[in-house]
Amino acid sequence: MAFNDILLQLGGVGRFQKIQVILLTLPLLLTFLHNTLQNFTAAIPTHHCRPPADTNLSEDGDLEAWLPRDGQGRPESCLLFTSPQRGPPFPNGTETNGTGATEPCPHGWIYDNSTFPSTIVTEWDLVCTRKTLLQLSQSIFMAGILVGSLMSGIMADRLGRLKVLTWSYLLLVVSGTCTAFALNFSAYCICRFLSGMAVSGASSSSMILSLEWLPIHARPSLGLLLGFVPSLGQLFLAGMAYTLPHWRHLQLLVSLPLFITFVYSRFFVESALWHSSLGNLDLTLKALQRVAQINGKQKEGAKLSVELLQMSLQKGQAQPSMLQMLRSPALRQLFFCIVPLWSILLFSLYGMVMSLQSFEINIYLAQVFFMIVDPPFYFLGFLATKSLGRKRTQTASLLLSGVFIVTCAMIPLDHIFLRITMAVIGKGCLIGSINCLFMYVGELYPTVMRQRGVNVTNCLANIGSILSPLVGMTSDLYPSLPLFIYGGVLVAACPITAPLPETRGLPLPNTLQDLERRWKEKSGQKQQEQQMVPLQPPEN
Repeated sequence: MAFNDILLQLGGVGRFQKIQVILLTLPLLLTFLHNTLQNFTAAIPTHHCRPPADTNLSEDGDLEAWLPRDGQGRPESCLLFTSPQRGPPFPNGTETNGTGATEPCPHGWIYDNSTFPSTIVTEWDLVCTRKTLLQLSQSIFMAGILVGSLMSGIMADRLGRLKVLTWSYLLLVVSGTCTAFALNFSAYCICRFLSGMAVSGASSSSMILSLEWLPIHARPSLGLLLGFVPSLGQLFLAGMAYTLPHWRHLQLLVSLPLFITFVYSRFFVESALWHSSLGNLDLTLKALQRVAQINGKQKEGAKLSVELLQMSLQKGQAQPSMLQMLRSPALRQLFFCIVPLWSILLFSLYGMVMSLQSFEINIYLAQVFFMIVDPPFYFLGFLATKSLGRKRTQTASLLLSGVFIVTCAMIPLDHIFLRITMAVIGKGCLIGSINCLFMYVGELYPTVMRQRGVNVTNCLANIGSILSPLVGMTSDLYPSLPLFIYGGVLVAACPITAPLPETRGLPLPNTLQDLERRWKEKSGQKQQEQQMVPLQPPEN
């Protein structure tokens, strides 16, 4: 009797599984908001240079006399005349009757506060020569996710999923609250780095703890839920940002409520699979009997014993070291496939969702459009993983997302509706691919190193999300160049899925030996297919 059979005997998806999975996924409504929060807290309002202090701004034409115009007749954002120009407007603003010299804004900037009353941009003047600091701060947050993935994965496999989950939420509450009270940009970046670490630990621990308490047939539903809930949170973010346009208030709103999660997370049941992978069968038995009691299966729980678990489950093994993992051919292949695939997906995803202002429509509507498409694609992906399998679904969604994003890049900039339509569909396929991979990876790694493997993979893959904001800066060379890059790498990544084995309907591997066996079976099937030569009709 395998662990899956034990779960089915104790109620399958019973009261315990439903309560714990719901309480684990609900906080993700707010947790993942930190990833895209800078779309609103770091939004760039329309701005222009502030004229000298003695300028009478109330007098008609006095302000315009100081502002050069760009090629479209709009005030330059980063240039100011050294002296007022009363003549007709000049497009470049470089020379006006020999005295129209310009200079970078020496007196600061004036911002249009109609849409964004307060952002980190307006508070710390992160425009013009300092606008690259916005991409830097987002990259610092992603670097925090990278470090958090590595640290939380190692600690979760040694200390348990539950401890990492609890302390990750505490760190997220503290760092998120401190971000709202940051006095300068440096302090803001430090707090965002810590928030990134906490987001990584909380999200991965929630996924693994939920996955290891569900029977095989319920795992695709978990993937659907884990994808749908964060997308729903992103929809709420647009309304929250519209209601609370001050960036400090919005930061507090997405951070403080998670303290409730920190309090009740201490009552979760630790993974029985994790206990058994360490050989702690007494703790495994205790966890299973508690689940049986919650599910109303006390009689079935009473039948369990340490002796029965010894016969049913793999005996506890020492945690494999990094050297042992690198010696495993199957694990090396898994790493070489999953890491670049995950990195490319995160690279393109954050490149798309963090560039809402580039589509030149209302940013709140752009947020809604980009997120409202997720539930249909999650549902289609859910059906595809059950009918086509994880591997085919992964490849198809990867290819479609790249095609639609490249198509968006080829559309002229003035066709706003068509561009946003292609971008939204491409993003929907992309998020479906990520959701499939998120579940796929959890099923590929063995129990003895599942969370460590997921977090190390996520750690390395976040190199893509760190580089993504930097690629967005290439829009200064050509406005659609970032979209060509985001879509092109997705199409180029499709062959990476070829070596991966299918996991649909298979039990979770517990040991490295289970993983090796699965890869050998896949290789054996491939060799048999290559050896089968179709009969050819005789030549006339």
